[in-house]
Amino acid sequence: MAYETEARLTALGIELPPVPAPAANYIPFVTSGKLIFVSGQIPVTPQGVQYVGKVGREYSIEDGQKAAKICAINILAIMKSAAGGFDGIARIVKVTGFVNTAVDFNEPQKVVNGASDFFVEILGERGRHARSAIGVATLPFGVAVEVEAIVELT
Repeated sequence: MAYETEARLTALGIELPPVPAPAANYIPFVTSGKLIFVSGQIPVTPQGVQYVGKVGREYSIEDGQKAAKICAINILAIMKSAAGGFDGIARIVKVTGFVNTAVDFNEPQKVVNGASDFFVEILGERGRHARSAIGVATLPFGVAVEVEAIVELT
């Protein structure tokens, strides 16, 4: 399974970043029993924080999906580190996506598809998960999207 996952990432030209450092008083993940609780990730790349603004005002749904995918890439890096590699991941159990939205924007579920679709593309059936998608008034650093996950270990 690890080889397939790595091959999918390579085929897409995606290199996982180092585990992001927390921006406040928390840790990137907590393991409890067979579950990893991954802290909310924002769209941070080696170039810094991306997608600062609101979906439905500064950003389209497609832009929001790109931001959610960056969040998912960061989550995948944390999952891999926490599980000791991709073979240690049984499945993603739950994803929660928060979308910084304009007042009249009512489709956060479409934005969070950027993370969900990526997880399934990379992990296959292990990437299918339960999910919540929530529109909010603001997020840390004013970013457009934040995503968190609960992951089951093998």
